[in-house]
Amino acid sequence: MGPLAGIKIIELAGIGPGPFAAMLLADMGATVIRVDRTAKVDIGIAIPPRLNVMNRGRRSIAVDLKSKEGNEVVLRLVSKADALIEGFRPGVTERLGLGPDVCLARNPKLVYGRMTGYGQDGPMSSVAGHDINYIALAGVLGMIGEKGRKPVPPLNLVGDFGGGGMFLAFGVLCGILEAKNSGKGQVVDAAMTEGAALLANIFFSFRPTKQWTDQRGENVLDGGAHFYDTYETKDGGYIAVGAIEKVFYVKLLQLMGLNPAEFEPQDDKSRWPGWKTRFTEVFKSKTRAEWTALLAHEDACAMPVLTTNEAIAHPHNVARQAFVQHEGVEQVAPTPRFSRTQPELKLPPPIPGEHTANVLADFGFTEAEITTLKARGSVA
Repeated sequence: MGPLAGIKIIELAGIGPGPFAAMLLADMGATVIRVDRTAKVDIGIAIPPRLNVMNRGRRSIAVDLKSKEGNEVVLRLVSKADALIEGFRPGVTERLGLGPDVCLARNPKLVYGRMTGYGQDGPMSSVAGHDINYIALAGVLGMIGEKGRKPVPPLNLVGDFGGGGMFLAFGVLCGILEAKNSGKGQVVDAAMTEGAALLANIFFSFRPTKQWTDQRGENVLDGGAHFYDTYETKDGGYIAVGAIEKVFYVKLLQLMGLNPAEFEPQDDKSRWPGWKTRFTEVFKSKTRAEWTALLAHEDACAMPVLTTNEAIAHPHNVARQAFVQHEGVEQVAPTPRFSRTQPELKLPPPIPGEHTANVLADFGFTEAEITTLKARGSVA
């Protein structure tokens, strides 16, 4: 049933990092109830509900959060939950009557997880933004891109999912563990700006040294080094090279048909541009398939750059069942794996409000109460 079986989470539906955190918790066996709105909400990039795999593994109820009765419905759910997750701007849940003080009064052991871009306070706290804005302010976006060219958005992986959702899930679990000892809940203030910065903590620590500069494309891990970059192949594909350690670097050079002695010392930055030009010429001499056959099973730290379809079909990923088809939708399997309490996919992504009646019944609402709430539009 997964290592988090028995834990109950209430998720106030949002976009991006909140649903991702809820997915992580649900994947691991937590019972997560998603509270969707009764009214249509602008969610930016729309995905059909059944295909939105970030919403998998949980049931959905639709509630009018602006109504007194709808408000009370959520509070009754909260009274039996271990945690609540919300991703609104600071002050929104307070105005809805569902802020931390109200929820903790109903359930003193509740962990109240809050996900925002800039945090619950500070001069930027109420400003709108998205992943690209948060990682820009964190000093992370400025590190990513080619030398002499503009910063490149790393999808929305660093702010929304890495710096946001994963830290929210981690913080909520920390709070739940602490509450089991203290008997007291608390608020978790997870900010994507701070999470993104923490992901890049090692690069901030390089600042007093000569190992890193603020110039993109001049450092070991940002594409500046010839031994850590991507190279186009003869057929327009790409090979990703990450031969940092000496033994892998030498092996790579040998497999490329180059003399290792001519590419030393490896850390001589003055020679990186010239060596990168030579690598570019060599990789252009073969197709991606030819390079893959030569490099993929050698300790040279070089792999083909795959598309999503190719990743799903790759023999290693197939053998590991890294991707699964669930309810007709191909998606990434839950991770990490456990030897005893292995997580598994159960519910598909819900249609908003799909489980309203049975969830309310599970939380102690009578049939008459449910009928009345529906009739008044407080739930749907």
